[in-house]
Amino acid sequence: DDVRTVGRAFGSIVAKAGGHRVVVGYDGRLSSPELEAALVEGLTACGLTVCRVGRGPTPMLYYASHAVGADGAVMITGSHNPPEYNGIKMMLKGKSFFGADIQRLGRIAAAGDFVSGPGKATDHRVTEAYVERLLEGIDFGRPKTVVWDPGNGSSGEVLRRVIDRLPGRHVVINESIDGTFPAHHPDPTVEKNLVQLKDKVKAEKADFGIAFDGDGDRIGMVDSEGRVLWGDQLLAILAADVLADVPGSIIIADVKASQVLFDEVERLGGKPLMWKTGHSLIKAKMAETGCPLAGEMSGHIFFGHRYYGYDDALYAALRMLSIAGRSDVSVATLRD
Repeated sequence: DDVRTVGRAFGSIVAKAGGHRVVVGYDGRLSSPELEAALVEGLTACGLTVCRVGRGPTPMLYYASHAVGADGAVMITGSHNPPEYNGIKMMLKGKSFFGADIQRLGRIAAAGDFVSGPGKATDHRVTEAYVERLLEGIDFGRPKTVVWDPGNGSSGEVLRRVIDRLPGRHVVINESIDGTFPAHHPDPTVEKNLVQLKDKVKAEKADFGIAFDGDGDRIGMVDSEGRVLWGDQLLAILAADVLADVPGSIIIADVKASQVLFDEVERLGGKPLMWKTGHSLIKAKMAETGCPLAGEMSGHIFFGHRYYGYDDALYAALRMLSIAGRSDVSVATLRD
């Protein structure tokens, strides 16, 4: 009932703004299909056309929003929270929906101030198009051996389609989407959740390992020695590549990042900008400044450079793979 009401309230905001189309997706949690159905009921009752992209990572929904020119986007996901939780991420007119927007939605829901009309829902699968977009224009250089851990989260199926198209040797653990998260908690920024990945990297003599959170918008990484590359270290390596292409650009990081990152961006000729923590806040600041790259210690990496400016762990992983494949040194050396 709560999610249906959120659908009515958010749908009413979209409709009042002159919008007609909303894309909806959901993650691999056990409660997600039921909640997605209730959300769609609420949205269609507002007279909207709902494009259902189905189960997958949150960035696939963001991509669908751009691809179909949607007026709104809603994802049913508990992200990296424990399995019994779930939640909702929203976008309005391509922008994050947060803070005061949520307060407004609450007031509309409490008052029952809903727009009504005859809507409809259609299935709109974008998986193949999303995979194509992820791979578009990336030079992967020399083949690498990589271990991947989607953590039984919602990116497993898309990841499989991506790595089937990549050069090199790729090993996947915890690939099946399972909302009980049997292997470990799906948060790659907590080191104990990376133990399996570290062990597999060493066993396979891999160049590095990549992990994703429950809904595929946050990345974790370990080098060949099993050492974690934290968010600011990842961003420093990615920034060097981006600044080589667009010199002098602003690079945004959240307030939790180390001074090492800001100093490195400056050394590379970029303009470091420290901003508030929170993926919605970072995305808004990126749009305001026209920044090509931003990131948070939590593993959200945002590419405006050759991409859409939202946080997509699969895309960030492919950009790291490209850097590794074109570099004369290992990821471990880059980290050092």
